Amino acid sequence: MASNPLSGGRRSILIAAAATVAFLALAAGAFAVGLTGTSGPPQPSETGATRSASTATPPGRPSPASPEATAAGEGSAVGAFMAASEPVSLDIPSIGVHSHRIVGLHIGADGTLQAPRSFDQVGWYTGGPTPGQLGPAVIGGHVDSKSGPAVFYRLGALRPGAVVKVTRRDGTVAAFVIDSVARFAKAAFPSQQVYGNSTNRAEIRLITCGGAFDHATGHYADNIVAFGHLAA
Repeated sequence: MASNPLSGGRRSILIAAAATVAFLALAAGAFAVGLTGTSGPPQPSETGATRSASTATPPGRPSPASPEATAAGEGSAVGAFMAASEPVSLDIPSIGVHSHRIVGLHIGADGTLQAPRSFDQVGWYTGGPTPGQLGPAVIGGHVDSKSGPAVFYRLGALRPGAVVKVTRRDGTVAAFVIDSVARFAKAAFPSQQVYGNSTNRAEIRLITCGGAFDHATGHYADNIVAFGHLAA
């Protein structure tokens, strides 16, 4: 997928709308890594093919969970879940992420959801559940910029068991435990696993770009997705 330029000629990561395309993925966020003396951002050891065969979330609809679908599933929910409240900050201590502002991400007229304009911010997909609600809350961020690492540079180094804390507007904190982290080719992005509303518990998805960086196109080849669930 091609990325759209943001203001100032910068390239952005995008999340394509499931209602209009076959896959939902953060498109190449792709701020040329080429970081002198580094080999690029960390990559998870698990590939998408491995996850699909082992710990994949059951298939759901190819569209984000709606409030109606979330409410309908509450009777069969597994584990804890919380009332709706927008996220305001994100902390992932194990990889040094402390983002004190979460911006809302909305689908534009072109059917894509723009990434945060600032490289140190993360964005929450407002068309899905809020973190802690039943269903998959989706948060995305840049992996790097022309000047260096961005907020999700080390997302690929996240490991199962890591804790992700999302502070919400009502003052509560939704604490998630990471279940798995995998890398998916953009052409085979698992939109239903990431955005589908078939899950019966409160979950989180953290997304950024990964894999090899193609200097010719200015895009990363893959996406990194961390899957987690709300701690009891």
